[in-house]
Amino acid sequence: MLYLQATNLEKKYGNRHIVKGINLEIKDNEILGVIGPNGAGKSTCLELLIGLKERDGGTIQYFLEDFKENIGVQLQASSFFPGLSVSENLKLFGAFYKRNVNKYELNDILLKCRLTESANTEASKLSGGQQKRLAIAITLIHQPKLVFLDEPTAALDPISRKEIQALIRQVNNEGRTVVFTSHDMEEVGHIADRIIFINKGKIICEGEPKILIAEHEVTNLESLYIKLVSKEGVEC
Repeated sequence: MLYLQATNLEKKYGNRHIVKGINLEIKDNEILGVIGPNGAGKSTCLELLIGLKERDGGTIQYFLEDFKENIGVQLQASSFFPGLSVSENLKLFGAFYKRNVNKYELNDILLKCRLTESANTEASKLSGGQQKRLAIAITLIHQPKLVFLDEPTAALDPISRKEIQALIRQVNNEGRTVVFTSHDMEEVGHIADRIIFINKGKIICEGEPKILIAEHEVTNLESLYIKLVSKEGVEC
């Protein structure tokens, strides 16, 4: 089942062409990794898909019923109130979604995101990894079917990255689709069912990680990416 289909997406900032004719689909119950170097257009593409920015061209078809009510979004900027505790943030964001979060739901999301012991801690006093987990918890508070995460492990230590990766898998195992951006090829290879390579605003390759690695006769995704971006007009 398709949740979303984008065709020929375009975005410009003045003379800068950030997104160039991108075509993509998002499917039910998958983990989709959108990868590429800094400045490739990953975050802008995500913002176009969720309607945060207006596109300059192309179309987006939404097949998920009540799309805006059924998505959770974590952008790179902090999405919580630093002066409120973890629990207060979750209750407040629940109210934004017109959802009265009861104690059982609150305890469940705290446990899932490994924030139980920090429930009464101000968000500003959390570690970087805890703040990332709080941001993800907020995206899940209204139980969306489709979750967008923009570089959820950026600037984290290896242990915190592993915790976020495990959380993404758990969210997907609950029947949700997760779309996340990253420039960490190893990370994407570990958790994504399907990947999209973006470079200079274009999709240069997409598919299942293991199949792509085998087809292009490389040892890992990083080697594949280097191979792809070094060629002009490569198709995959």
